[in-house]
Amino acid sequence: MAIKFYTDEHVSPAVVNGLRQRGIDVLTAKEAGMLGMPDEKHLELASTQGRVIFTQDSDFLRFHSKGINHHGIVYAHQRTSISQIIQGLTLIYQILTEEEMNNQIEFL
Repeated sequence: MAIKFYTDEHVSPAVVNGLRQRGIDVLTAKEAGMLGMPDEKHLELASTQGRVIFTQDSDFLRFHSKGINHHGIVYAHQRTSISQIIQGLTLIYQILTEEEMNNQIEFL
């Protein structure tokens, strides 16, 4: 089954638009009514909906290192360009499965 993404509230709308133009399922924190919620709640929502979370917030890396289960995390540093993010997420979408992303981190 194809990967579905969830973006936390700090991700540029340009990234979301670029992914959607490529036919990729993306849910934003704003669309989910999650603005201002703690990071743990974002991770929980993404996991319960079977979504891989894309973030530029390193706090999510700490959750993984603590052994908190998740459906997958993709992390990019704040200085990563929008085009690099879109290309990286598209590649992940094309080559990895939901099962392969489960409890895994990919870095862009």
